[in-house]
Amino acid sequence: MTRTLVYSAALVAFIAATALTISSISSPNWISYSVSTGTSIIRDRYGLHLHCTTTTPLTPPTTSDSDGSLRSPYPGMPGCVHFPDENQCKGAEKQFCTKWRTTGFLMSFATVAELVTVVGFLVIMSGGRVKREQGGWRILGGLMGVTAGIQFFALSIVAYVFDHDDLFNVPGFRLDSSWYLCMGSAVIGILCAIGLAISAFVLPPEGGYEFLLDVDREREREALVRREGEGDEIGGQHQGV
Repeated sequence: MTRTLVYSAALVAFIAATALTISSISSPNWISYSVSTGTSIIRDRYGLHLHCTTTTPLTPPTTSDSDGSLRSPYPGMPGCVHFPDENQCKGAEKQFCTKWRTTGFLMSFATVAELVTVVGFLVIMSGGRVKREQGGWRILGGLMGVTAGIQFFALSIVAYVFDHDDLFNVPGFRLDSSWYLCMGSAVIGILCAIGLAISAFVLPPEGGYEFLLDVDREREREALVRREGEGDEIGGQHQGV
């Protein structure tokens, strides 16, 4: 396997990791709670910027309302509001608001860092063998490591809030899909960085064998030139005698 293939595989994997990060931010599924009332299931979903409440009837009604209109037979009436709102950022809830908004900022920053890393991949891969061999893997590995560190920090904040804040102190709350998507993105980034570092030390230089052959040919040419020069010098000495 050449380093070009390693960089290409790492780029594809990291683009997938970036997609996971964007999905985790856009989907309000970091922490969720479901409860059954007997006739319906109410689900609360908390995202970095939205709080959504969904009510799903267990037996969707098809009878008419008192005003004569037909009820929708489709379960679920999702409604989302901005989260956390200003009322949740006052008094005792101010610390929660600060932590949650910090998580949102960190994830946005991580997304920007991932996009910069993707651009770095393209620049280094198009820059030729020298950039890939000399310092490309260090730059990309550093960017991916920093990005993963930011994501792990954001994950730890959400996990801490989930375990300690009164808002989620009711049995039934759980870390949901967005939290795990972010975790997967961070792990993929770390694996890509490790893969590039290993390839830098294990794989031979690109065109390394051809380079050695060129060196041998050059040495043979130099030796031939020296022999010819020595032969001319000896011939000149004989003529002088």
